[in-house]
Amino acid sequence: CNLPIGLGEPWFDSIEGVISNALFSIGGIKGIEFGAGFKFADLVGSTANDAFTYKDGKVVTKTNNSGGVNGGITNGMPLVLRTVVKPTPSIFKTQNTINLETMENDTLTLTGRHDPAIFHRARIVVDSMIALALLDLCIQKYGEDWCL
Repeated sequence: CNLPIGLGEPWFDSIEGVISNALFSIGGIKGIEFGAGFKFADLVGSTANDAFTYKDGKVVTKTNNSGGVNGGITNGMPLVLRTVVKPTPSIFKTQNTINLETMENDTLTLTGRHDPAIFHRARIVVDSMIALALLDLCIQKYGEDWCL
């Protein structure tokens, strides 16, 4: 379902800022993009613009390049964002390091059980953090009784 129109604000608590703040608190998250994100660098304004239109009794945009956000505020279109998760360094490959006792260059080879595919769990954590950030924005806009 689409978010209600008007979550966020144009200054310090933009929806992108609130969600990014929550997501960057997750270890391993190294990038976030909303809508077309970094692809905007290859677009001109007329192509990047999400033109408004009236459809089925609602104001909508013909495209969703902005990922459901205009000026830090939800516009009623689907919220679209992507994150990048740094691969875990805990792999069974000898890696260079420093021995902190001798302050000399050394190597490290892991033993035991480690999960090199953190993205399986990261997806659940990312989705949950987005939900918490959105709930917080809804409570700010509608009050605490809104979520009961």
